[in-house]
Amino acid sequence: MEQVKAALFDLDGVVFDTEPQYTVFWGAQCREFHPEHPGLEHEIKGQTLDQIYDAWFDGELKAVRPLLTQRLNDFERQMDYSYIAGFENLIHDLRKQGVKTAVVTSSNQIKMASVYRAHPEFKGLFDAILTSEDFEYSKPHPDCYLKAAARFGAAPRECVVFEDSFNGLKSGRAAGMYVVGLATTNAAEAIAPLCDKVMKDYYEITKL
Repeated sequence: MEQVKAALFDLDGVVFDTEPQYTVFWGAQCREFHPEHPGLEHEIKGQTLDQIYDAWFDGELKAVRPLLTQRLNDFERQMDYSYIAGFENLIHDLRKQGVKTAVVTSSNQIKMASVYRAHPEFKGLFDAILTSEDFEYSKPHPDCYLKAAARFGAAPRECVVFEDSFNGLKSGRAAGMYVVGLATTNAAEAIAPLCDKVMKDYYEITKL
């Protein structure tokens, strides 16, 4: 790849170590509404809320969507937003080098309000924060990452994407960007075919 002009980060499982908490949340919901499908919470990892609703809470279960949304909002307000190991060092190093940084997440502004309460410094770590309200198409479509690159006037080949989910990795790959996979949500060997580099945390970065 050429000189890196922009580093683009997904949020959950990439900036914050939140995926295990979401597994607990969705495990409870899936056992309540889909007891016939054990382990469903693992199958829906990395999917947007709309994708989960369309696949698993449609038809007769469409009526429970408002309840689930409220439960999720309440859950996210009290979640522990701990940074992935080494992330803070990396983000500060990137900014010192003049690399533009952005969050590119399927989370909405309600969720981000909880993030900002937990981490008042968060906005200052990034040059841009793009959420679900900014995109026409969800991951794995490349729309979100192409919009982030355009925000900085960077070509796809000048961007590096940090992702953990299959849909997110596919999105970065479809955008034509260098893709780093975090093995925080899925096994390293499972995500490796979709990545240019795989690591378990940011302390493993020596060079891209």
